[in-house]
Amino acid sequence: MTEATTRNHLTKLPAWSKNRARQEAAKTEIQLTDAHLEVILLARQFYATYGFSPSMRPLIKFMAEYLEIGKARSIYLMQLFPPSPAKQVARLAGLPPPKNCL
Repeated sequence: MTEATTRNHLTKLPAWSKNRARQEAAKTEIQLTDAHLEVILLARQFYATYGFSPSMRPLIKFMAEYLEIGKARSIYLMQLFPPSPAKQVARLAGLPPPKNCL
């Protein structure tokens, strides 16, 4: 059974898994580490809490609540998820694309 996708984003949130995230990451030459998964899981937690995918600023603010301050920065996310961190995180987290990301 394959998951339905829209612009490479899962449309069935329960279909997400760490293995699925690794497969999607490999398509864009990102090799997921624990640091990547930490951000991805926080994005999923954000979605579960607020009901929408976080754009960059809300994601960073949310990360600041749970991670050390050095990780709650846009430069950190750019290093992990180039070229568009919020879109990449949402895609790998199995979330819809953030509404205000181009």
